[in-house]
Amino acid sequence: MSNVKFYDLHPPLANLKEEVLNGLSSQPKAISPKFFYDREGSLLFDKITELPEYYPARTEISLLKEHGAEMALQLGKKSLLLELGSGSSQKIRLLLDALQPAAYMPMDISKEHLWHSAQTLATDYPDLDIHAVCVDYSSDFHLPYSPDFMAKSAFFPGSSIGNFEPVEAQKLLQRVAQLLGHGGVLLIGVDLKKDLPSLNAAYNDAQAVTAAFNLNLLARINRELEAHFDLSCFEHHAFYNERLGRMEMHLVSNTPQTVKVEGKSFLFAKGESIHTECSYKYTVEEFHHLAAGADFQPKQVWVDSSQLFSVHCLQVG
Repeated sequence: MSNVKFYDLHPPLANLKEEVLNGLSSQPKAISPKFFYDREGSLLFDKITELPEYYPARTEISLLKEHGAEMALQLGKKSLLLELGSGSSQKIRLLLDALQPAAYMPMDISKEHLWHSAQTLATDYPDLDIHAVCVDYSSDFHLPYSPDFMAKSAFFPGSSIGNFEPVEAQKLLQRVAQLLGHGGVLLIGVDLKKDLPSLNAAYNDAQAVTAAFNLNLLARINRELEAHFDLSCFEHHAFYNERLGRMEMHLVSNTPQTVKVEGKSFLFAKGESIHTECSYKYTVEEFHHLAAGADFQPKQVWVDSSQLFSVHCLQVG
């Protein structure tokens, strides 16, 4: 008998249709990065995390390897451990042995990827009680499994908090604080501000895997909606917006064109883009200020020697 219970709280296809049509109708055009993560997009992102230019993943993993016992101690044992954006569940493995949670709840928007990862983890940890939840955690959500007698803690790796506008990031942290309750602890990865060459290389890798990941968004829309994007007519473009303190990813039209989606026509001028992702970078102090607005108080922070990445332990005040 499997030790995995699966809960499908994923929004219906109509939500994808509505958000894509609204995003393409706006000026400037934009589509949420949460739609990157179909099965193919999730696999491509796993490849990105292994690229030599992509420092966030390997730096966060090195911090987890070096300080995992301290982090687990801060999270506390025998709690219900939530993981937001669990992906392939690689990083949680570095905490599980030390943490020994009463139950583990990975949450991700990519249904197939989540199911596969949860089953693999269940095989490797046969005594771990796993409650996998397919959910869009960028919106309001509830916990389908939350016994009153279990304390709750949360793990939010990968600097995914940077994909949200600061106001929205604070709202998400507020929702997490409400789920955890007073005294609840959150361990969260946050990318730091740094030199431009490192930032630009991380989002413009030599193998063009990030470009394929970005373009797969259009391929997904073609597959799941009645859409007719010609991927050869769009190019990946990523750059650091210094004024806003964020990396931006765009899909730029390399020709004047009209694209039909669900029977609706969208005009693109040459050079016009679809804004597909922001990745905000913070100083430690800036992130502490953001978290304080969501009723989180800093307990501890770990930063690598090159000052590339940070892992924060926060507690609901």
